[in-house]
Amino acid sequence: MVTKIFNNTKRAFALKDDSELKKSLFIFGMMNKGFLVAIGTRLTNLALKLHLPVEGLIKKTIFKMFCGGTSKVDCLPIIEKMHEMHVHSVLDFSSEGKEEEAQFDKALEVKSDLVEFADEQKAIPFTVFKPTGIGSFAIWEKVSSKKELNKKEQEEWERVRNRVDEICKLAHQMNVRILADAEESWMQDASDDLLEEMMTKYNKEKVIVYNTLQCYRWDRLQYAKDLHKRSKNDGFKIGLKIVRGAYMEKENARAKKMGYPTPICEDKEATDVNFNTVIYYAMQNLEDISLYIGTHNEVSTYLTMQLMDEKGISKDDERIWFSQLFGMSDHISFNLGLNGYNAAKLVPFGPIRDVIPYLIRRAQENSSVQGQTGREYALLLEEKHRREGQFTKTIA
Repeated sequence: MVTKIFNNTKRAFALKDDSELKKSLFIFGMMNKGFLVAIGTRLTNLALKLHLPVEGLIKKTIFKMFCGGTSKVDCLPIIEKMHEMHVHSVLDFSSEGKEEEAQFDKALEVKSDLVEFADEQKAIPFTVFKPTGIGSFAIWEKVSSKKELNKKEQEEWERVRNRVDEICKLAHQMNVRILADAEESWMQDASDDLLEEMMTKYNKEKVIVYNTLQCYRWDRLQYAKDLHKRSKNDGFKIGLKIVRGAYMEKENARAKKMGYPTPICEDKEATDVNFNTVIYYAMQNLEDISLYIGTHNEVSTYLTMQLMDEKGISKDDERIWFSQLFGMSDHISFNLGLNGYNAAKLVPFGPIRDVIPYLIRRAQENSSVQGQTGREYALLLEEKHRREGQFTKTIA
C-alpha cells in the first residue's frame, strides 16, 4: 500500500522563505479569479504593443514564480537548490511564436547548447524542444494534412527534418534524453511520424527520444498501442511523455468551426480515464516503453506509485519519471523526490519579453483548470499557518 505523502507542506515549500510564500499566495489568489487573469492578459498585451516598460513588474511577479531566469546560467542557483532536495530540472528555452528561418536556426543552436549543458549537469537528466520552435507551424500543418508540397515547401520541410535529426543525434551522442512537445492536433501527425523516425534511429539500445501524448485526445491510447507494435517489428524502444493536454478550448473551437468531430475527450473524467489507461498500458510494457509523466494530478501520481509497488519496481527505476512545472505542485515534486522517486521540474527560461507568451498561457491554463489554483492556494495557506504556529510555539 502506497503511503499518502503529498500533504507535507513543510517539505513542499522548504525552498520558499516567508516573503516568497506570501508572494506565491498573492499570485495564486489572483489566478484563482478568472476575470482577473483575462483583464491582466489584455493589459499585458496592450502594454507590450505600446512598448511600455512592464518587464520589471513582470520579472518581480509572475516571471520569478514560473521561470528559472533569463539564461541557463541564471537558472543554476535554483537548479542546485532543487537538486539538494532530490528534484531534477529540465530546462526549457520558452520563446514562442517565431516564423523566420534564421529564428529557427537560432532556436536549434540554443537547444543544442542545452543538450551539451545537460551533459555537464547531473541535475539535468532531460532536455526538451518544441517542434514549432524549429519549423513553422504552417509547414507542420501542411505535412500533417498529407497534401502535396511544392518545391519551396519541400525544401523548407527538409530543413525542419534536418534540425530535428541534428538535435536528436546530438542527444544520442551525449547520452542525454530529449523530450519533444506535443502541439495542436492539426500539426501533430507530421510530428508523430518524424519522432517515430528518430526513435528508430536513436532508441535502438536505450531510450533517448521521447514523444509527447496529450491524453485529452481520445485516440492517444490506440496510437500508443500501434506505436508499440511497430516498435516490436522495427526493433526500437519507445519514450513517451504523458500529459493531459494544453489546447482543449482551441481544439474544440476549431472542430466546431470546421465541422469535424472533436479530437478531445468529452469531459475531464474521460480525459482522466484515458490518461490513467495510457499509463497502465505503458507500465505493463516497461521492457519496451519508458515513461515521463507530466502531471499535477495527485490521483494519477498515486496510481502510478501503486502500480510500481505492485510490480516490485524500484522507486528510482530510470524508466519512470514524474514531472511538474516550475512554480506549481511543489507538494508533489518535492515529496516525490524526498521519498526516493525520480522527480523533475520543467524550468522555463529566456528573455522576459520572449517568455511573456508562455507566462500568459500558463496563467490562462491555471485559471481554466477546475480546482488547480484553488488547491495550490490552499496548500500555500496551510504552510503559512504552519509557520505561524511554529513561530507562536517558539515565542511561547
